[in-house]
Amino acid sequence: MAVQLNHTIVWSSDQTKSARFLAEMLGRPAPTRFGHFDVVELDNGVSLDFACAEGPIRLQHYAFLISEADFDAVLARIRERGLKYWADPMRHHPGEINHNDGGRGVYFPDPDGHYLEVITRPYGSGALRRASSWTIQPCQSRSTILRTWNVS
Repeated sequence: MAVQLNHTIVWSSDQTKSARFLAEMLGRPAPTRFGHFDVVELDNGVSLDFACAEGPIRLQHYAFLISEADFDAVLARIRERGLKYWADPMRHHPGEINHNDGGRGVYFPDPDGHYLEVITRPYGSGALRRASSWTIQPCQSRSTILRTWNVS
């Protein structure tokens, strides 16, 4: 059986603003409308379907695998907009990027605080530059991380 992720819903306070933000940051075409969703299409056939939340938004994490050239463009957009960014998921290394697995990565928030990440190498794909692995205990908060990545 072949299984592929097709789409996921991204809850937001202003779905149009959030969808446009993501599309612009990733250099994607403008979002399209499908039913009551604002849809951002990715190159692998997966879409992020933005919808307005009626109550508090539970923040999520969305990671995107991009090329080195696209990373430079995304990081430039982050800096141009004056967005905060971090090398690590715990936000211990502000204004830095990481070089995990021989690539580059960075975390930044969307307008609702969802934690966006762009990476140039899949995790576990090579040249680890970590002092040691970081561990999160299942179903616990960020404060349970025992170790964080090396950054430069």
